[in-house]
Amino acid sequence: MSSPSKRRDMDLMKLMMADYKVEIINDTMQELFVEFHGPKDSPYHEGVWKIRVELPDAYPYKSPSIGFANKIYHPNVDEMSGAVCLDVINQTWSPMFDLVNVFEVFLPQLLMYPNAADPLNSDAAALMMQDRAAYELKVKEYCEKYAKPEDIGASKEEDSSDEELSEDDDYASSDDGIAGQPDP
Repeated sequence: MSSPSKRRDMDLMKLMMADYKVEIINDTMQELFVEFHGPKDSPYHEGVWKIRVELPDAYPYKSPSIGFANKIYHPNVDEMSGAVCLDVINQTWSPMFDLVNVFEVFLPQLLMYPNAADPLNSDAAALMMQDRAAYELKVKEYCEKYAKPEDIGASKEEDSSDEELSEDDDYASSDDGIAGQPDP
């Protein structure tokens, strides 16, 4: 690749070709939302999250910024901001990685193997260490409450035309109030 912008464009294309639903924000190709399904064999299995990705100008030489837009109960994810504590993204990022790695390897591993010793959500970490069954029950409750496909506006078919967008007030602004919206 001759430039970071070509690499960014190629990584976005690979992500879309891997069947991830991608929503580009403000046509900048540097900010996007990606629909992410919880990994099988984990308490997050039934959840679907809208992940905000911000690609710095120096991407892939500098890591992307990753955050959950809808709430998730996890020791390594800040419940209020959705910020993720993950070494491979925050400290040991390499240009050899791409966005597909983030969604097919790094985030699934984060959800399957939480690190309670390095928490952003100390309540989740404490519950996980004290009572694993209660922790997993709370994870499933959050999935049911905040991580259903209809909660993130995931279906592109439903918001495909401008006419439909103008009729539906929920889609009037791009990302206002995504986390923690109550069910109608």
